[in-house]
This record gives sequence, structure tokens and C-alpha cells, in this order.
Amino acid sequence: MNTDPSSTINQIRTASRQMVRELGFMEKTLAGTNYSPSAVHALLEIEKQGAMTALQLVQTLSLEKSSVSRMINKLIKAGELIENADPKDGRIKNLLLTKQGEKTVEAIHLYGQKQVKTAMEHLDILQQQAVVQGLCTYAEALQGCRLNASLNAITIGSGYRPGVVGRVTEMHATFYANASQFGQFFESKVAMGMAEFVSRLQNPRNHLWLALYNNDTIVGSIAIDGEDLRDNNAHLRWFIMDEACQGQGIGRQLLHEAVTFCEKSGFEAIELWTFKGLHAARKLYESFGFELIKEEDGNQWGCVVTEQQFRRVIAKE
Repeated sequence: MNTDPSSTINQIRTASRQMVRELGFMEKTLAGTNYSPSAVHALLEIEKQGAMTALQLVQTLSLEKSSVSRMINKLIKAGELIENADPKDGRIKNLLLTKQGEKTVEAIHLYGQKQVKTAMEHLDILQQQAVVQGLCTYAEALQGCRLNASLNAITIGSGYRPGVVGRVTEMHATFYANASQFGQFFESKVAMGMAEFVSRLQNPRNHLWLALYNNDTIVGSIAIDGEDLRDNNAHLRWFIMDEACQGQGIGRQLLHEAVTFCEKSGFEAIELWTFKGLHAARKLYESFGFELIKEEDGNQWGCVVTEQQFRRVIAKE
């Protein structure tokens, strides 16, 4: 058995190129449709998820926003997709398959199944099992590489950026509509508070950090308001991550930036308010030394929830 790493790599690359050609990816259209490979994959992903936003397609397909936007417009004009406003937040546009789109995807599946079935008929059962296991393992390895690259595409910026008030408000409204059934009242309060805060960013005791995808799209935020509380306490506010980017450690980076800023700025403690039931967030706060100091029911956000206050004392050097 040849164990030369370079030989293995070359064999895999050769086989990959052959598969690309045999599956038709070198042609302008794919899977018996009139659509490009990226459009076919977009239809398949939307069918799999039930509904997707344009940003989710960008991240899933690893394409540029402009390319996805053009592709979506073509599929909508062709009658394959429809764009509907999210019932919980009208600013979010969900992409769904039309009846025609469902038929197109069904035909794509039949085409692909025939391709695989025909090829597998040339193999015995052991070879078939080897193909399944090998392809699945290799695909997972490739996905791991892509996710790491995607993670590297998210950087941390700071300060005001055009659209920041609307984007941070949108992320809060979307997340808490699902988590706590908050509605227009909550969204309006977030927007007003955020708008007022960014007007005070010239004060060095106030700061705003943003997670930026490809240095462009805001996918996370955190802020320290140094004027909002008494007794030299810093108020940690507007800590949120886009749901599509959660679980990648970016939130931890944002929280680290905020805590480090407070330590260097001479604050005596950091306080934040959140809601009971957000277990992942609580675990993250506690890993940074925050402790729960108060818990009570309140309705200041438009409906009754159990509010929690966390505090982290900053040790004196």
C-alpha cells in the first residue's frame, strides 16, 4: 500500500477533478436544469431548510453577496423562489420555494439519484460501503476547513459604522422574538437606546465593538456604557450574535474585548442584565467571572420575563 502523502494527495486531486467533470460541474447548467451549479445548490439548500435568508445562503454556499443577490433575482424571475417578509420581523426577507420550485428540486433529486445509482451498480457491496464511508469522511474534512476559513473571515472592529443602529436592533429583535416572544415594543426600545448611545461614543469611557463578516456585514456586537451606572460601574449592553454565526467563539472574543477595556479603564465592576433561560449566554458570562446578584420578574420589555442581573468585580492591581 502506497503511504506517500504526496501520492495520496495527487490521487485525491485527480479523482476530484474527474468527479467534477463526470457530474457535469464543468458545464454551464447542472442536473438537467437550465441553472448554474450555484443556483442548483441554492434551491437544494432552501428546500432542505424550508426557508433561508440571502445572508444564510452567502455563508452556506461560500459565495459573494453580490453573486447571491444576482442569483436570487434570477430564480425569483424564473418563478422558482418567492421572497416573503418574516412574520416576526418585516425587515427580514425569507426565501422559499414556489410550487414550480418544488417540482424543479424534485427533478434535481431524481437526476442525482439516477447518476449515483447507475455508478454504484458497477461496484460490489464492499466497494459501495467504502465509497460511502470515504466520501462522507472527506466531505466532513473539507467542511471543517471551510468553517475555519469562514471563522477567519470574521474580524472584530470598533466604533460607529453606517447602519449599526438598525443592524444591532435587527439582531436583537429577531433573536428575542424567538427566545422570549418579544415584539415591536422591545424592538423600539432597543433602537432608541442604541441610537442614543452611539451619540455618546466620543466619551472615552464608552465603547462599541462589532463582529464583521468579510469586513462588511455586522454579525455581532457588544458595548460598554461608562456613563449609565453610578459608583464607577460599567454597563455591558447590546451583546448579540447573529444566529448563523453563533457557536464559533466570536461572542467570547467580543466579551473579552469588553472586559479588557473595563479593566484598563479603571472601572470597579461590570454589570449586565439578561433573561432567565439563556443558558449558553449565562455559561459564557460565568466563565468570565460574572455572578448572578439579582433575579426578578419584570415587564419593561413588553411582556413578563424573569430578568437577571450579573456583576463582575474588577480586582485592584
